[in-house]
Amino acid sequence: MVFQSLILSQENGSLKPVKVWMRIPIYVFILTWTWSCQPDEPPVTKEYPEPTPYTWIGKPFFPPPILPANNPLTLQGIELGRHLFYEKKLSGDNTQSCGSCHRLNYAFSDSLLRYSKGIDGIEGNRNSMALFNLTWHTRFFWDGRTASLRDQVLLPIQDPIEMHQTLPEAVRKISETPQYKPLFGAAFRSEEVTSDRIARALEQFLLTVVSGDSRFDRFRQNPVAHPLTASEQRGLDLFMREYSAPSTGRPRGADCFHCHGGHLFRVDAFFDNGLDEQPATGYEAVTGFPSDRGKFKATSLRNIALTAPYMHDGRFSTLEEVLDHYSHQINNSANLDPNLRVAYQTEGGLNLSTQDKQDIIAFLHTLTDSSFISNPTYQPPLD
Repeated sequence: MVFQSLILSQENGSLKPVKVWMRIPIYVFILTWTWSCQPDEPPVTKEYPEPTPYTWIGKPFFPPPILPANNPLTLQGIELGRHLFYEKKLSGDNTQSCGSCHRLNYAFSDSLLRYSKGIDGIEGNRNSMALFNLTWHTRFFWDGRTASLRDQVLLPIQDPIEMHQTLPEAVRKISETPQYKPLFGAAFRSEEVTSDRIARALEQFLLTVVSGDSRFDRFRQNPVAHPLTASEQRGLDLFMREYSAPSTGRPRGADCFHCHGGHLFRVDAFFDNGLDEQPATGYEAVTGFPSDRGKFKATSLRNIALTAPYMHDGRFSTLEEVLDHYSHQINNSANLDPNLRVAYQTEGGLNLSTQDKQDIIAFLHTLTDSSFISNPTYQPPLD
């Protein structure tokens, strides 16, 4: 049976029967065209809850943390930062992460290497700094060229002798990695990846990397239960005592605390410690003041036994070499620290005995925090 229908004739406007099956292709076209013109369905956006605020748990004797008001710490932001810290896709050839040159078992330094190598095999010109207790730092890098972690973390990614990758390319690669969508969503309530969000997450993670549970810390909390040995105690005394010339009759001191004092074992300042008579630029590159030439950031001596080699250029392989420098190898540079200048002008240096050096090193080993370097919250994520 063939269906017919009254269709308006194009010839004279009269109605006449037309076989419907002849018109089916036209109807299909009209229906298809009409459907294709319907507005697109809005994309489904996943709703993420507010991230959970991070509760700071202080260490005994430590000062209150200095945290950025415009990047509040959250559990989800910190976790995202931990993933990004170990993410090799942030480098140009996907072979290096931040964690490649800052290794947890060496207190997030690059032990045994004077200069780390970037993805192109090019050596840098600075020793990789240890990363912990950064919430109490006000400037970053050896020469202090950035004033926030958020600025600092993006520079090695872009540096052509380090990770050698543009930020747009880093954002693209992270955006195309499926595992990061829920991580960014949980941290920022949006799955969008931006360089600012990468920096904020890395900043959050690094601000929570804290070391403060060494043998010395336990000694301070309970000297009776956790005493120092005689050598360690004498090393502590030398560490905390000012240099005294032989003519004064006062006990000799190693004068370490002026640059590495307080419970953080560092002073938030820059010093010329007499490494070279004509030193490298240092902090002068930031301030423009000739009086800052040769000054570099004072690092913490916590975990110092794990972070060799030493100084901004990694020139000393051992703690013994460091103490030899302060004892009798100081150079009289123009901006030499005033406390060291007194020792230099009097005896050419601190003039430490062999026993002095052994005792100071014994004390420095009490600053190693074994629980820190084994803390699972700082280790690479399993996924």
